[in-house]
Amino acid sequence: MFDKILIANRGEIALRVIRAAREMGIKSVAVHSTADADAMHVRMADEAVCIGPPPSTDSYLSIPAIISACEITGAQAIHPGYGFLSENANFVQIVEDHGITFIGPTAEHIRIMGDKITAKDTMKALGVPCVPGSDGGVPTLADAKRIGAEIGYPVIVKATAGGGGRGMKVALTEADMESAFMTARSESKAAFGNDEVYIEKYLTTPRHIEIQVFGDGKGRAVHLGERDCSLQRRHQKVFEEAPGPVITPEERARIGKVCADAVAAINYIGAGTIEFLYENGEFYFIEMNTRLQVEHPVTEAIFGVDLVREQIRVAEGLPMSFTQEDLVINGHAIEVRINAEKLPNFAPCPGRITQYHAPGGLGVRIDSALYDGYRIPPYYDSLIGKLIVHGRDRPEALARLARALGELIVDGVDTTIPLFHALLQEEDVQTGNYNIHWLEHWLKTHLPA
Repeated sequence: MFDKILIANRGEIALRVIRAAREMGIKSVAVHSTADADAMHVRMADEAVCIGPPPSTDSYLSIPAIISACEITGAQAIHPGYGFLSENANFVQIVEDHGITFIGPTAEHIRIMGDKITAKDTMKALGVPCVPGSDGGVPTLADAKRIGAEIGYPVIVKATAGGGGRGMKVALTEADMESAFMTARSESKAAFGNDEVYIEKYLTTPRHIEIQVFGDGKGRAVHLGERDCSLQRRHQKVFEEAPGPVITPEERARIGKVCADAVAAINYIGAGTIEFLYENGEFYFIEMNTRLQVEHPVTEAIFGVDLVREQIRVAEGLPMSFTQEDLVINGHAIEVRINAEKLPNFAPCPGRITQYHAPGGLGVRIDSALYDGYRIPPYYDSLIGKLIVHGRDRPEALARLARALGELIVDGVDTTIPLFHALLQEEDVQTGNYNIHWLEHWLKTHLPA
């Protein structure tokens, strides 16, 4: 059993891991930059180590600094949270080489799933349905035009090393291909140091459905249903719910088994999410995230499990504490991401919190590291909290979300709270009738820049 773990992250996710560790009787070590010296995760951890100046490249992304923090505190394991180094295979390998346990999948699995083409080929071989597209990278514009004609327009050009919406361009017709191909390559080179791209069929009105999986690293795995994350802005999720409003029990069982069998076959360990585009009753694999997701609390709410606790357990070599038969959906859960951003342009809005009041009551959870007087630094992601609600059904969850948003007070900075008040008034949101393009269209008419 671990006596002490280090959390290689900050903010609400670091606090989330500290809470799970404390319930398990495990001591926690927080790392922080100088800008985060007064952060809540630093206050709540059993120990804290400063690992560098504000820029993340010199602190939260500094592998030597994090390894040193482990060595001086005697931490036996590292939980990466999400973002930063959570999907860095080189980091995982270095951690293991130093005799420290990484609470997550192996470096090999992160490498496989970190490259979009390799991930797609792997999933296809494991029987996971994929979007029609190129077999590997597309080296030239002539190849791109040929593949576009073969699979039919519209198509999307994607960076093989991409993420977060960067290096992705749509070509509606062959006339658009040159611009899409060259721009995607250029963006990919600038963002990831790799200009390789591939091409897929572009689905016009899909939903974003992701399947939560969990493996023990010994050939056993389960799925924990799906999350619908279709309400997105610039490929960034803002509103997530579970179960999906349009997924039938039969579809859930079918795609869930496919995903669980796939990760079991490769001896995957820990939490992972297999993401799909869903259209006309069909699922198309797009990527696998080899880490805990920002939106994991909605899955925890409907299944009554602690995914972080489970991550720690299997990293210790213990079996999963539940089987597939134990996982029965109870009710409906929704999460909204509260960002420190100024509408309508969503510009980051760092600053001092003059008043903070968290909502409460039945079925309400808030994951946040805010407190009165806290100063949000300008160096990191603008996510400052996640509001999660759980109800007996979707209408009750929506009503509970509206009530909780009304109780939430964050003064001193602009936030995206007004966005969710407005969205809850929309009939399409109330009925679950939306796709991945819905929010972008809505923003153009309701929040013009």
